Amino acid sequence: MSHLDLPIAGMTCASCATRIEKKLNRLEGVSASVNYATERASVTYGDGVAPEAVVSAVEAAGYSAVLPPAPGDAAAEAPAQDPTRDLRDRLRVSAALSLPLLAISMVPALQFENWQWLAWNLATPVVLWAGWPFHRAAWQTARHATASMDTLVSIGTLAAYLASVVALFFGGAGEPGMTMGFDLVPDRAAGFDEIYFEVAAVVTTFLLAGRFFEARAKRRAGAALEALLALGAKDVAVLAPDGTERQVPVDALRVGDRFVVRPGEKVATDGVVDEGSSAVDQALLTGESVPVEKAPGDPVVGATVNVGGRLVVRATQVGGDTALAQIARLVTQAQTGKAEVQRLADRISAVFVPIVLVLAGATLAFWIAAGESTAFAFTAAVAVLIIACPCALGLATPTALLVGTGRGAQLGLLIKGPEVLESTRRVDTVVLDKTGTVTTGRMSLVGVVPAGGEERAAVLRLAGALEDASEHPVARAITAAARDAGALPPVEGFANRAGLGVEGVVEGHAVVVGRPALLEAEWAMALPPELTAAQADAEGRGRTAVAVGWDGAARALLVVADTPKESSPEAVRALKGLGLRTVLLTGDNAATARAVAAEVGIDEVVAEVLPAEKAAEVQRLQAAGRVVAVVGDGVNDAPALAQADLGLAIGTGTDVAIEASDLTLVSGDLRSAADAIRLARRTLATIRTNLFWAFAYNVALIPAAAAGYLNPLLAGAAMAASSLLVVSNSLRLRAFGPRREAG
Repeated sequence: MSHLDLPIAGMTCASCATRIEKKLNRLEGVSASVNYATERASVTYGDGVAPEAVVSAVEAAGYSAVLPPAPGDAAAEAPAQDPTRDLRDRLRVSAALSLPLLAISMVPALQFENWQWLAWNLATPVVLWAGWPFHRAAWQTARHATASMDTLVSIGTLAAYLASVVALFFGGAGEPGMTMGFDLVPDRAAGFDEIYFEVAAVVTTFLLAGRFFEARAKRRAGAALEALLALGAKDVAVLAPDGTERQVPVDALRVGDRFVVRPGEKVATDGVVDEGSSAVDQALLTGESVPVEKAPGDPVVGATVNVGGRLVVRATQVGGDTALAQIARLVTQAQTGKAEVQRLADRISAVFVPIVLVLAGATLAFWIAAGESTAFAFTAAVAVLIIACPCALGLATPTALLVGTGRGAQLGLLIKGPEVLESTRRVDTVVLDKTGTVTTGRMSLVGVVPAGGEERAAVLRLAGALEDASEHPVARAITAAARDAGALPPVEGFANRAGLGVEGVVEGHAVVVGRPALLEAEWAMALPPELTAAQADAEGRGRTAVAVGWDGAARALLVVADTPKESSPEAVRALKGLGLRTVLLTGDNAATARAVAAEVGIDEVVAEVLPAEKAAEVQRLQAAGRVVAVVGDGVNDAPALAQADLGLAIGTGTDVAIEASDLTLVSGDLRSAADAIRLARRTLATIRTNLFWAFAYNVALIPAAAAGYLNPLLAGAAMAASSLLVVSNSLRLRAFGPRREAG
């Protein structure tokens, strides 16, 4: 199966998106989802379907689509045309002509002899030229035997305009001395000697204004993803084998190329540091505010900023395979997807316009049959046509999703799809993996206990020098702490005794580092009482005790542990603040797990669980009635992430874990789990608020218009305002930010 992200032009309301989606899904081998807010179609198609056939189906529905250019094409580099420019120009002309028209039509003191003819001249360019996008779209849908929001607007404004022309030329509206005044409620006694030019013109202006501000707000809603895509570097200094630098476009970079990143420059693509050391600011990609130190062998991500020294990086991923490109794809897929609640809104929008046309006709017939004037019946019918717009309904979900997922991408929180939002609302339990999620995943030295008369510095220096030759995680932790304390002396006669420890000569001392029991058994170095007590305390807290001896005697005890991340206690408190019960799930021993849980504040511990059993533990919690979220980072977490009602993968973890999850936390900071759940819940709440107001607007005002209580001018203003209210409410999500405890 292949995927196509297709931009679509010509959509003016949610019913347009629904119509295109139905047309595409009728094609054999095609599955499509059309999003009105993003103006794109997400199309999956089989090998027997040509992309051109998809474009043809869109065009057959009365809209236009162009296949996206291949990366590197000139068309792809050209700046996109501002879709609001034409609307802005039409709005300016429409407003300039409608304001004096409204004034002379509504204020009798401003009316002069034959002012009605000036009103006609002012209204004509507004209705026929400024309102042309509505009429053109209505005609195109009519040609395909369908209707849209533009059908309602076009019929309503043209009806008001043509009725006024008839009254002006053939009725009494053109007689000298005829005056008019503004009524909030249509005049039941009005006859067809009145003109409605101001209704046709001002409604057109209101709707143009609404569509202009809506288009501009939709662009702002997608600005986060646009900013993400713009983060990448444009040029890169490639390092030739002879050491010379050559400036080339980033598109020319290939895997294996070595390139230079100077202080202040962006890293051109994903890679590994070959030379140099520096701090790299990853805030734009992960939301982390503190730059991360990088040294030879460390990975770097494209679009991050070098804030320290000169780096030479070897490219490992380029183009569409980079982390930035993958993040952008995830966000785009999430934005083009549809939540179940949106599908309901789409089904309503699909039948909404035909129902409104029937209601308008019924309103006209009812009032005429009831004995009201034709002008009153006509005005009420026009108000029904204008007030009833499915735009707010169609924008309710996609605009909130657009802003929410875009803001999440800026903060390093990737929501894979709209269905994830429903899951976050129901979750009541969060299961946390220990290693690499709650803890750093790296052993570190947490204690040095010298025997009586020994110095801490000497213990670290001798033990660190000896362990420097070992690759064991515990040895690396001891060596790292020793290097931080000072330079390490050379080692002679190093020997690794598998399963026992290491030995060698350092500064003339025969040094041994290993397990306490083995030191006594193999080297006859018994621990003195103070070290025995320290060992019991360390092991009781789930930590690893390493004995150090030289010249035939045990001299110190080193305590090593996989320590919790500094942010983990705050993260657990934040998760509890969301009403979630926390569970630590690990394959580690129970003592270690309980110690870590107590340190960070986790409620429940399930320890000594094999990787294959983690998913079964999640099932057990679900069988007990819990709705479970799982946070993990390793390959062994993937089954549990997939089994969970909501899976959150730490972005610093494995690709398998990330693929199995619903939410990805790019930064690796556990506090991001609470941020992601808060953002998803806030986005869902925004969608529900939008839908409530969109439904409430139509439920309240369509009957009011049909009953003759709403002037068409006010109907036009209310219709435009409803869409703006929904989009503006969604834009509030741009202010979402992570919560961090002070200090």
